[in-house]
Amino acid sequence: MSWQDTYKQWAEAENLDADLKAQLDELSEEELEESFGGVLSFGTAGMRGILGPGPNRMNIYTVRQATEGLAKLIEDAGQQAKDRGVAIAYDSRHMSPEFAMESARVLGEHGIKSYVYESLRPTPVLSFAVRYLNAYAGIMITASHNPAAYNGYKVYGEDGGQMPPENADKLTTYVRAVENPLEVKVGDKKDLLGNGTIEMIGDNVDQAYLEEMKSVNIDYDLIKEMNDEVKIVFSPLHGTGYYIGMKALEQAGFTNVSVVKEQAEADGDFPTVTSPNPESPEAFAIAQKQAIAEEADIILATDPDADRLGAMIRQADGTYQLLTGNQIASVMLDYIVNARKAQDDLPANSVAVKSIVSTNLADAILEANGLEMVEVLTGFKFIAEKIKEYEETGNHTFLMGFEESYGYLKEPFARDKDAIQALVILAELAAYNKKAGRTLGDALIDMYEKYGYFKEKTISIDFPGLSGKEKMAEIMKSIREEGISELAGIKVVHSADYKNAIQKDAEGVESKLDYPSSDALKYQLEDKSWVAFRPSGTEPKIKLYLGVEGQSQEEVDAKAEKLEAAIRDLTN
Repeated sequence: MSWQDTYKQWAEAENLDADLKAQLDELSEEELEESFGGVLSFGTAGMRGILGPGPNRMNIYTVRQATEGLAKLIEDAGQQAKDRGVAIAYDSRHMSPEFAMESARVLGEHGIKSYVYESLRPTPVLSFAVRYLNAYAGIMITASHNPAAYNGYKVYGEDGGQMPPENADKLTTYVRAVENPLEVKVGDKKDLLGNGTIEMIGDNVDQAYLEEMKSVNIDYDLIKEMNDEVKIVFSPLHGTGYYIGMKALEQAGFTNVSVVKEQAEADGDFPTVTSPNPESPEAFAIAQKQAIAEEADIILATDPDADRLGAMIRQADGTYQLLTGNQIASVMLDYIVNARKAQDDLPANSVAVKSIVSTNLADAILEANGLEMVEVLTGFKFIAEKIKEYEETGNHTFLMGFEESYGYLKEPFARDKDAIQALVILAELAAYNKKAGRTLGDALIDMYEKYGYFKEKTISIDFPGLSGKEKMAEIMKSIREEGISELAGIKVVHSADYKNAIQKDAEGVESKLDYPSSDALKYQLEDKSWVAFRPSGTEPKIKLYLGVEGQSQEEVDAKAEKLEAAIRDLTN
């Protein structure tokens, strides 16, 4: 069908949602072509898009289509899976509560039980709820840290992690088999609530999650000693992190916590920021003014669904430094290792798990302590898979998992990124350094002096419009086929093609990679630098990653600058 035919199908549909019908009249021809000329991509990370009418937008019909696919997957698993049901949560974005209930209504039409939160909750709490309720799957309505115009839909497996590739591929097949999202049937909300097919949940699961949170902090004597001394500024960036984040900090024993009031209230417009992204300096502008006035030791901010956490740390001169996701992960890991070692609670088989595009500083920290780092593909579901493997085999003790994109997990009672866990660990880390008479800025420098200087950067190149996916595919195909022998004058000594599961050494000898298939490429250079290329799973952009190491900040800054220029030239 042409986009005009698809548009006509929607415009003439009986009982089309009134709000969506009104929006149709407000769209330009270009916007109509964008909305109806394609379909919203449903991949291993679910789907994410701009709110509005049409199959290429987030609306109740595309949500119904996705949930119809999930219902088919659950039906294939049998009656027990249907009875175990699906846990459903949502964040503070526009239409999030409506999308959550529409999902439950589709499941209810298939006789599948659903547990729906009565109000907004963080992603890690949803991940925990899947496990706590012994649900077969989970749905999280969120667009993470995207601007206000977006919303999204993520699916979780029975282990509380995002669905692994095999089930995700089956789910994608079922979703794409739904020819017309306008025709997906939904059950009556009142009837489904009445007969218990939809069950509303809330505080009891929160309390179970908070009980597990007691295992996250390490040195409670330290916190008790420093609880009023360490000064914390916290912003939930208009999202889900306020209630559960403050409860977790209070429970851990931190008493000197100052909330950014302008950003405490949940609001899908995110009125104080351009984008509610805790890796952006702009998102910290209000919090930083408050921190300067209060001489806070650390500023912490969670994104709208509270799975990512960003931080600014006070430096010796009283200014604040925004940390990268890799720096946050590294200071956390270094503290966890040394604090557990001090308590004689660091098993020799302890491992951390990181994505293939995350910092090698973490590897250096573990190596110095005789421990192992495990690398997995980008996507926290792969970290969750490792946790499950370690629990089943007992071969390793899980210390921590992280991705460079501001996602961390210490304790595996959740199986996705957990900003609430990171919140209390970084608060403890601030207390530890304050007791030692130094700032977290000092601690960061000490870490570099001990393990070496490392610097990483992530660059996103957007490919908007209907032709965006095609352009992204062309670039990845070109790099894959032509290969890279050198970058910035430095020889490539190892390459990895994760889509075709092939790696090459410095002599060009090929061998197999033991990873699931993923459209990603990574190149190791002679000077220990590395670069990687990966299309985003939820957005129309290619992500370019680089990492360098050296003996000083000046050296890694210069290396990173040269390498960035080289990979930008390559992708152009």
